[in-house]
Amino acid sequence: MKKFKYILYLGLFASVLSACKKDLLNKIPQDSVSSETFWKTSNDAFLAVNGCYQNLPGDAYQSYYDAYADNAYAQYPWESIATVVSSGDVNLTVDFGWEASYKAIRRFNYLLENIDKTPEDKNLLERYKAEVRFLRAYQYLNMILLVGDVPLVTRSLAFGEELPRTKEAEVLSFVLKELADAAAVLPVSYAGGKKTEKGRVTKGAALALKARAHLYYKQWAEAVAAAKQVKTLGYSLFKVTAETNAQDLKDDYSKWVNFADAAAEKKFRLGLRSYEKLFYTENEGNSEVILEREYTPEKDTHGLNTLLLPAQVGGWASISPTQPLVDDYWMSNGQPHVPVAVATRAAWYNAKDPKYMDEYKNRDPRFYASIEFDGNPWNLLVNGYSYDWGVNESASKTGYGFRKLVDPNEQREYKAFNNTILIRYAEVLLTQAEAQNELSGPGTEVYDALDEIRTRVGMPVIDRVVYNNQDKVRLLIQQERRIELAGEGHRYFDIRRWGIAPAVMKDLVDLKNSSVQKRIWSNKLMKLPVPQAAVDKNTKLNPNNTGY
Repeated sequence: MKKFKYILYLGLFASVLSACKKDLLNKIPQDSVSSETFWKTSNDAFLAVNGCYQNLPGDAYQSYYDAYADNAYAQYPWESIATVVSSGDVNLTVDFGWEASYKAIRRFNYLLENIDKTPEDKNLLERYKAEVRFLRAYQYLNMILLVGDVPLVTRSLAFGEELPRTKEAEVLSFVLKELADAAAVLPVSYAGGKKTEKGRVTKGAALALKARAHLYYKQWAEAVAAAKQVKTLGYSLFKVTAETNAQDLKDDYSKWVNFADAAAEKKFRLGLRSYEKLFYTENEGNSEVILEREYTPEKDTHGLNTLLLPAQVGGWASISPTQPLVDDYWMSNGQPHVPVAVATRAAWYNAKDPKYMDEYKNRDPRFYASIEFDGNPWNLLVNGYSYDWGVNESASKTGYGFRKLVDPNEQREYKAFNNTILIRYAEVLLTQAEAQNELSGPGTEVYDALDEIRTRVGMPVIDRVVYNNQDKVRLLIQQERRIELAGEGHRYFDIRRWGIAPAVMKDLVDLKNSSVQKRIWSNKLMKLPVPQAAVDKNTKLNPNNTGY
């Protein structure tokens, strides 16, 4: 599949230099682009829209959101604000990227105001504008989820003009309308080739993001409706039908899983590979992908492999899974895992008693595909490799490493080119299940959506007898969502909207029961503050959020 190459057209939206000398008035500035010299050709429109895509999040930003919450620990505070947010020590110096967000929004607004000046086909211009309106809505949704009230800027502002914060509900309404309007214009897919590159925003992306927004704001009926619209567009969960890689075949899971027979082992292995390989470069744009941030080999790289992998293989272990996340993965028979006491686990680990490894046996295939734990084999990464925290403690502070999201075919020093999936079909199924359960309780549609996710990895279907009411299914969905979407940036928003943050944001310890991080949760953390640096520039942003 031809990759959509994001063209970072530097200086596209730079301001026009003002001339103060008479002999410069009629000269074209050579280091910026102005409305008078740009927007003249159809290619100008093409380049401008492509340049907007660089504002989609990528690299490890999504994974850092999991480290804001209880799924992960980010040990280096200079890499992100995750270390500060998760500790509860949030003040006005914390900045989630306010300036960068509004820089992107200024770019989007400028394009929308000027792109009609080009001689491009009007239908194509409408599609271009729908793409950019989606990107702007994506930016605003993320901002209100983090901060709440933010200035809703939909036009280019005059020099020195500042706006006050707009109510969160009003911004949400704007986002939902933008996504609905974009969905009405955007195609279901692209054929490939210039101006129709695969990887552009689609109708499915607009509807799926709309479903996410409705879910996050507890608009259950609307979330169900949007998710069902996405389901009509032809997406399906990615699956592999054969395990053919020679290095993959070397991974021995017989010491971890008690397989009843060869068929059971094959089912397990195909489930594991289906889940982990959907994030690999070789499967970019697969049937499950609804929106991804694309990377062009050797030109547009990210450091996800380095940030997630352990020091044992040259990584930094910047973001490490927590014990509570490890504990939440199901047993392979679909039953909850019952963890041992922290002190007991530590005693076994410190004594090198093999009993501590029993907790890693007969677990959900997604556990083996997502978490690096002592003994987990991964020959495709390095021949003969298995994770060993004891090797310089692998830089991980928790005792575990992330395997999910890493493409071992692209392991190199701070460079990887596998795309970052921002929206995938599994999320849509989880959205439908949660919203439908909240709307009317469990039923066939709820169970079927969850079963589709579980059977993809070889897990048993939901036991309808055990999970037979709304409350039980609600907890089941929360656990299933945590497992399926681990590391993808949803957990921080989930624990706040579910009201469970105070219960789950507890102090972290490692396998030896040594302290990793003290964590404190207070109500003010339901929203991050408007950064003081932004308030200093625009006093209309006051008052700040409660507690800051």
